[in-house]
Amino acid sequence: MVAKDKLIIALDVETPAKALDLVKQLHHVAGMFKVGSQLFTSAGPQIVRDIIALDSKVFLDLKFHDIPHQVAGAARSAAELGVSLFTIHASGGSEMMRRAVDSVAAVGEKGGTRSAVLAISVLTSMDATTLTQIGVTAPPSESVNRLVKLAEASGVDGVVASPQEIESIRQAVPNPKFLVVTPGIRPANNETTREDQKRVATPAAAIAAGASYLVVGRPITGAPDPVAAAHAIVAEMETSQTNGTVQ
Repeated sequence: MVAKDKLIIALDVETPAKALDLVKQLHHVAGMFKVGSQLFTSAGPQIVRDIIALDSKVFLDLKFHDIPHQVAGAARSAAELGVSLFTIHASGGSEMMRRAVDSVAAVGEKGGTRSAVLAISVLTSMDATTLTQIGVTAPPSESVNRLVKLAEASGVDGVVASPQEIESIRQAVPNPKFLVVTPGIRPANNETTREDQKRVATPAAAIAAGASYLVVGRPITGAPDPVAAAHAIVAEMETSQTNGTVQ
């Protein structure tokens, strides 16, 4: 996989018109586009269909977390939409995750898209202090590894985790096909601009650590020239590829 195919651009924008304009500008620079809660709530499933119609792939990041029956239905709907990746929360438990995986498999058996199911471990906005506030006393890395092992045992295709946990995830789950999708990416020339994400890394560092995909939003979509910003991110990723570390 070339570096640009590992770049997912987060369309965390207010309107479908803005999202589709970004897709048209950036589809040749990135392998996929993320539709999250803000855009999906504003535009609904039609925005997913519209992006796919532009010959682009979609990562649906709605972080399903509910009783197993509800998540199974949501997973089926996501797969029927034709998304390439979608997210559920690992903290929903093994039965919830297995039901989601089974729903996706059933859609695939009927000739639909075999969407990859990703489990959310610990959000990149959370650090040890935030976890303590909700009663989790283990450090983020320990919490991530516990949830990752549960997700892998439940049959999901991969996880979403911060750059700081990539190497430990690869050690915990040696399967090279297990996806690690990594938000919290900040370019080297903008490393101190973290906004609400607390566990971050540069594109080159995340790829070198073993990330399957990088999710980048505001450093690209908020840039004066989004295309140039995306090319710069890909160039940073390619420095790891040149060194033979892209997986």
